[in-house]
Amino acid sequence: MRAMIRKGGIRIGKIFGIPIFLHPSWFIIFVLITLSLTTQFRQQHPVWNTAQHWLVGILTSLLFFGSVLFHELSHSVVAMRYKIPVVSITLFVFGGVAHIGREPGSAKQEFNIAIAGPLSSYFLAGTFYALTLVFPYAEMLGALAAWLAVTNFALATFNLVPGFPLDGGRILRAIIWGVTKDYSRSTRIAARSGQLIAYGMIVFGIAGAFGVELPLVRGSLGGLWLAFIGWFLLTAAQESVAQVAVREALAGLRSADVMSHEVPTISRDLTLEEYSSEVLRTGRRCHLVVGDGRLLGMMNVPALNSVSREEWPVTSAQAVMIPRKKILWATPEEPLLSLLERFLAADVNQMPVVANGDDGAGAHVVGMVTRDSILRVIQNHMELTRAANN
Repeated sequence: MRAMIRKGGIRIGKIFGIPIFLHPSWFIIFVLITLSLTTQFRQQHPVWNTAQHWLVGILTSLLFFGSVLFHELSHSVVAMRYKIPVVSITLFVFGGVAHIGREPGSAKQEFNIAIAGPLSSYFLAGTFYALTLVFPYAEMLGALAAWLAVTNFALATFNLVPGFPLDGGRILRAIIWGVTKDYSRSTRIAARSGQLIAYGMIVFGIAGAFGVELPLVRGSLGGLWLAFIGWFLLTAAQESVAQVAVREALAGLRSADVMSHEVPTISRDLTLEEYSSEVLRTGRRCHLVVGDGRLLGMMNVPALNSVSREEWPVTSAQAVMIPRKKILWATPEEPLLSLLERFLAADVNQMPVVANGDDGAGAHVVGMVTRDSILRVIQNHMELTRAANN
């Protein structure tokens, strides 16, 4: 699964330059799966001792999440082949999600990125199945391989369900996108399919939770879990529709269309106490720091709050400012959609807009653009669209 969302959780390493995170919910599902597997192996292999039951349960659970990580890495490697940045991969309660910097630029890219995940899981299913042909189920390796073969096959097959944002839903969007050449329309159709499937999962899950016998739903707990997954998919599908609305709202707009031409500056010698008074007086939360006629850096409220209040009177703006070389810059011609993605990826709220350069050195600052100004454009577009439809 892929998403345009922020990373989060505990960082455990990096693969192919991609940070890997564990969401706090992962620990819950890891414990539950391990307990379930240990119980299953205890019932099916009574001749094993307790240590063997726990060892195989833990190893199987770890390899399951390793399989999920392999699935997400497959998406990510193909995305990077198309120069699409992959911010991180997070393992969480529902499995895993790759956080990408932007959506694919064509239907072909979307299809290839989406299909990579299920193919990788089918590959793992075949590999583990091959191990079962060598090691019998009575042995620990054979039992481990059998469970992982079935689970990876189920993972790949479930992800091929044509419900956005599952891989199958993204494949469906890619096909419709390729036929219609309309990204927005294809996303809405795929998301609508995802919503219908999600509603179906919620209804069947609730029915199973109340004791209705359903195929592939094991008991009340299985029903609740199915309904929970359906709710998650429904929310994700609705977010995908919202992302389309954002793309439409920002289509054709550049940073020059929303930037403020007023560029507030402060002296590098200004104390933080004086700067806080300036922020309170003007309401501006970001200023460029200058000295001897040169641009030195940028000062904002987060930088101010990084210093304890007691030190404000004796600390200068230059001491805590963001140096010029670390400032993120926008150009007047940059599309608002890509600029918003950069805002979200870097978790910043404002950028200077420069002309005749893209690194700030020798460039002329012509304005300031904020995340709020872009969000206002989106809000206004949605309000006008809603009024027109009514």
